[in-house]
Amino acid sequence: MARNEERRITDVGTLKALAHPLRMQLYRLLFVAEAATASQLAEQVDEAVSLVSYHLRKLAEHGLVEAAEPRSGDARERWWQPASDGVSIRDEDFQDAPEKVAAHLAASRLFLEQRAGMYLRYLDERAHWGTDWHEAAHDSESLLRLTAGELAQLKKDVHDVLKRYDELGRGREAVGDTEGREHVALHVYGFPFRV
Repeated sequence: MARNEERRITDVGTLKALAHPLRMQLYRLLFVAEAATASQLAEQVDEAVSLVSYHLRKLAEHGLVEAAEPRSGDARERWWQPASDGVSIRDEDFQDAPEKVAAHLAASRLFLEQRAGMYLRYLDERAHWGTDWHEAAHDSESLLRLTAGELAQLKKDVHDVLKRYDELGRGREAVGDTEGREHVALHVYGFPFRV
């Protein structure tokens, strides 16, 4: 996969392109697979190859995915990969116009729904993962008293820890340490609330 820096999305057009339910699902699957064909992705999402190809091209138009080196001898297959090492979408980039606020809100809701769906699927399948994964997996809720600055620092600290573990896992996998290694999703939300 292209290991460029994380792509910061700042325009409504790119945000809307990514915030389509199937496109976000395809982007996530492609990110996990590192490279795939439209046919491979179509099998995973149970959609027609032509529809998946269309949505991959839309993602490519916005620089979110790109052509990848072929991984098979079949010259008819077109391989795709993420164009960057993830994306970031920041609230501050979508606050200067009502259309931007609405697009950011709709995208945030879609991402939350898809993340919740991933977790619900895990809960439904949890019995099949085994004791080690039962003990390692977790969910928690922490109710803290922080300032906005302290929450921002906590966000940075968590991001730094996640990046360190991602680099560690990818490095070990690159040298053949793949036994017991699975894809892991960690969803963290930090937000203010009043009672």
